[in-house]
Amino acid sequence: MTPSPTSEPGLETDPPGTADNAAGTTPDPGAEAAESFRDLDRFTAMPRLSGLALSRTGDRLVTVVSELAADGKTWQGALWEIDPTGAQPAHRLTRSNRGESSPVFTPDGSLLFVSTRADQETSNATGTKASLWSLPPTGEARQVFAPAGGVAKAWVAATTGRVVTAVSALPFVGFGEPDETKRKAREDAGVTAILHESYPVRFWDHDIGPSHTRLLVSDGVDARTGRIVDPLDVTPESAGRIGLPAAISPDGSLVAHSLEVDVSAAVGRRDSVVVLDSMTGSRRCVFDQEDASLHVVAFDADSTSLFCLRHQESTAQTPPRITLVRAELASGEITDLLSEFPLRPTEVVLARDGRAVFFSADADGRKPVFRLDLAGGEIERLTAEGAYTDLQAGDDGVLFALRSSIDHPAEPVRIDTTQRDQDPLRLPAPGAVPEVPGRLTEIETTVADGRTVRAWLALPTDADAANPAPLLLWVHGGPMSSWNSWTWRWNPWTATARGYAVLLPDPALSTGYGEDFIDVGWRRWGTAPFTDLMSITDVAVDLPEVDAQRTAAMGGSFGGYMANWIAGNTDRFDAIVTHASLWHTDQFSGTTDNGYFWQRALGDPLTEPEVVAANSPHLRVADIRTPMLVIHGDRDYRVPIGEALRMYHDLTRHGVPARFLYFPTENHWILTPGNAKVWYETVFSFLAERLLGEPWRRPELL
Repeated sequence: MTPSPTSEPGLETDPPGTADNAAGTTPDPGAEAAESFRDLDRFTAMPRLSGLALSRTGDRLVTVVSELAADGKTWQGALWEIDPTGAQPAHRLTRSNRGESSPVFTPDGSLLFVSTRADQETSNATGTKASLWSLPPTGEARQVFAPAGGVAKAWVAATTGRVVTAVSALPFVGFGEPDETKRKAREDAGVTAILHESYPVRFWDHDIGPSHTRLLVSDGVDARTGRIVDPLDVTPESAGRIGLPAAISPDGSLVAHSLEVDVSAAVGRRDSVVVLDSMTGSRRCVFDQEDASLHVVAFDADSTSLFCLRHQESTAQTPPRITLVRAELASGEITDLLSEFPLRPTEVVLARDGRAVFFSADADGRKPVFRLDLAGGEIERLTAEGAYTDLQAGDDGVLFALRSSIDHPAEPVRIDTTQRDQDPLRLPAPGAVPEVPGRLTEIETTVADGRTVRAWLALPTDADAANPAPLLLWVHGGPMSSWNSWTWRWNPWTATARGYAVLLPDPALSTGYGEDFIDVGWRRWGTAPFTDLMSITDVAVDLPEVDAQRTAAMGGSFGGYMANWIAGNTDRFDAIVTHASLWHTDQFSGTTDNGYFWQRALGDPLTEPEVVAANSPHLRVADIRTPMLVIHGDRDYRVPIGEALRMYHDLTRHGVPARFLYFPTENHWILTPGNAKVWYETVFSFLAERLLGEPWRRPELL
């Protein structure tokens, strides 16, 4: 379910084809591409990029490139510098056995980042909590701030260099020594208990508490001591539950953050935005809108207004709406900047001259970048193909981003903000994929209510009428999401390399097609989303390159829900894989990490039992005939493990051929290299048994 993580890390092995070249033969790029995705060790070892940081002068661009650890058990992020002009190759800046993340430049050209690496200058020789480090333009990285609860992220004022850090601290004590004393007392007493007095209590894969986020403001790093200067806690425990992201004004005088607000027992909470004086912590103003949450984006260039994403709360009649607003600090007025725009903004960055805002939004299976002129309100689409994240605005009409697509992982690009529908300049960096094992096309169909439903279709290279490929229908998560970018966790090319055609559809509830497209599936997951999926599958199996007699369906999260629904409503598929999926919606809405939202989306079990029953796949278990593979992680708090336990029990007692792949230490996603490899091995063994007629091959390590 949304949100989901933005990226997952990894490493690349030696370039393929070395042995063939040594023997004097010419390697086959297509064969090498197939082997890179068929061999899961090689696939797992591919480098993976996440995050961008641009210096104030615009001549330095940094990303995080992750590498597989020497023992193969974790991925480790390292900072790499990219040439913003694209003329020179990227080069590595940092090395540690713990990795680095969240880079941000200071005005003097130093690079702040977060790491759990050991500090050789202090007694913190092992490195347990994440701390803040600084890498100067010349010289070695140095730890600058290491609070007991760790550092989550830092923000830097563009012109003054003042620094805001997000840290964790225990409740009802002051930051610093009192926090450290209470932590030690809990540890010495063997206390891990958490007393909750508000909801929610968990989020995605971790407990909320006992620590909570606080924001500290400092003048920066003392060049003499190498430490953060006198950090001031501007959000004491009494302020309430602080939300991220935060922002600091360009001159460093103001700090903004989200703050959870209790609404009612029936509605739960929403987020307001608080603006603070960074020198004293006193409140300057509060922005709060009824029935909507506000999330901080950035201050404008002159620090007189604040840009926020506004999430209109869902109701029983309407799904949530998302738009970009501008909040005036002096008057408190909030203006919707995208009131006529049909799509939902995701990432947003302000132009350095303050005249425009750049943002990305899902659109027809892509995620292009748009430019909003703040004076006239005109909106221009800057990019054509691809999906763009991590926007960084430079000077002189330049924008940097990470670009990915269904057939290429994230890579840094340079965008000309004066050009429309462009293909931006790719910048040399690790992680580029020369070729994928297959070809990508699009298909579409018109469904009964007149909507156009489209999908990506990834086909094996050799698929044709004489050699049709078995079909895998992969349903995306969300549900308000879209297949438009590269994914390491649900990578279609690992399947095409094994001879499967992969259908990646955007059914009702998907983003990028206007609000009406979402509305038609709201609270009716088993109606339009299901019929859309069946209609686009009909189009796919009619293609000569696809074998209509060998098909499977799979998905995770919402996609797993749809896989379960498909299992109970049709027997057209030969196998079904369901990962982190909803099964019993009554049970789910009370155990998930945010029950308020899901009861609005799927019905309140007490007052709307008919809505719950209409949306719950478990009530159709007696109709399931298709063999199923159930997959779940125990640390998944968005879709708790009880869904899989109940489902596997229900399937087995009704005689459905089923297997259950259980990950005790994983969450909603399978994030460690060994478990990710086992995930793919199990899925493809199951599919090969059911679609290819091969004997079941239990993964070696299971």
